[in-house]
Amino acid sequence: MDAQLKEELLRKDRQYVWHPFTQMKDYETQDHVLIERAEGMFLYDADGKAYYDTVSSWWSNVHGHGHPRIKEAIARQLEQTDHVMFSGLTHRPGIELAEKLVEIAPQGLHKVFYSDNGSTAVEVALKMSFQYWQQIGRKTKTRFVFMDNSYHGDTIGAVSVGGVELYHALFKPMLFRAYRVPSPDARALGRERTPEREAALAADALEAVRALLAERAEEIAGIIVEPMIQAAGGMVMYPAAYLAGLRELCAQYDVHLIADEVATGFGRTGTMFACEHAGISPDILCVSKGLTAGVMPLAATLCRDGIYEAFYDDYATQKTFFHGHSFTGNPVAASVALASLRVFEEERVLERAREASAALAEELRSIAVQPHVANVRQLGHIAAFDLYRDAASRTPFPPERRIGYQAYLAGLEHGLILRPLGDTLYYWLPLCVAKDQIRDIVARTVKVLRSLDRAN
Repeated sequence: MDAQLKEELLRKDRQYVWHPFTQMKDYETQDHVLIERAEGMFLYDADGKAYYDTVSSWWSNVHGHGHPRIKEAIARQLEQTDHVMFSGLTHRPGIELAEKLVEIAPQGLHKVFYSDNGSTAVEVALKMSFQYWQQIGRKTKTRFVFMDNSYHGDTIGAVSVGGVELYHALFKPMLFRAYRVPSPDARALGRERTPEREAALAADALEAVRALLAERAEEIAGIIVEPMIQAAGGMVMYPAAYLAGLRELCAQYDVHLIADEVATGFGRTGTMFACEHAGISPDILCVSKGLTAGVMPLAATLCRDGIYEAFYDDYATQKTFFHGHSFTGNPVAASVALASLRVFEEERVLERAREASAALAEELRSIAVQPHVANVRQLGHIAAFDLYRDAASRTPFPPERRIGYQAYLAGLEHGLILRPLGDTLYYWLPLCVAKDQIRDIVARTVKVLRSLDRAN
């Protein structure tokens, strides 16, 4: 990019744009990285420098940037329709995508309600569950349960079931009341992480849920959970036994299990959906991000027939689900999602991804031995580790050091997008990543960590 144009764009960015999850004063004396193009695993800035997109552009990109089949799907659909409303009208991509989602989703989820992002998929799930109980006559079931460390989006309903104080505490006066239960955060086990201790951790967390449901089930509509990984809460990974136990408790106490797979769906954990690790099927499933391979906004909320049937009646009964979005079921986005699912099938994506995941596990050993690093963890193409001033005693860095942010800046110098969550660094790799790229990413990360060690 021409230097003068770059300078002008960055000046206008600082003048007009308010970036998400960003303290804009951080950019008073430095610029955002101006990305000019993207291809495969890489983002390229205005000076032509390449960066590994190790966080999949906020956990969304699945097959790499610029996949030719995705681009072809967009062009092909635009020759037919760009956008049509999805109330009173329908279209082929929306129909075929719904059929495909029902085919690949956990068993028993037969109805698909479209929206346009992860937060709205969660809002749909909460309202759907709430209205279901009202319409079958169990009007006391109005409350929801969520876990510590949970994050389900930034709209008011989604924030009401969020457990990350940094993001949610300020908005408490605006939120509806919900019950919080402990998270089975395996980091609490430290170096003593064994299958037996993990099982005990899951059992203790489940006992808290059991006690709540035993007392309050008649006022609880649903429990919402991020299957296997609480992402924004610090990449908390927990045992599959906890998820399986939740399914049993929800069935026992007649409470909806809502699985928020907005981040974990579509192969990122090694299976198409993270629920598969526990062999369970929720009552309601929320998906977005990777649904369109991270290329276009689209979301879907899937539910069981029994939930849908509570809304199916004569119009005069007013049981309609009065919820919708202008871009619900956008045909171009639906075509992209269909193309992505065909790529999964025809290019053996999950099979190749398992091989890359094994390579990542091997390479992570070189990160685990670095000073200041602890709690190295992985599931599929997701890996994370925490930075401490003293890793052995788990003594944190002083907050004012912003060590995670320092790692992010150092990562840019080494051609890596390493977006931190506090002092947690993580990878959320596209499924197209090759083994040699994994080696290179980890090697560059080690250089970042060594530069931090020298500075401390």
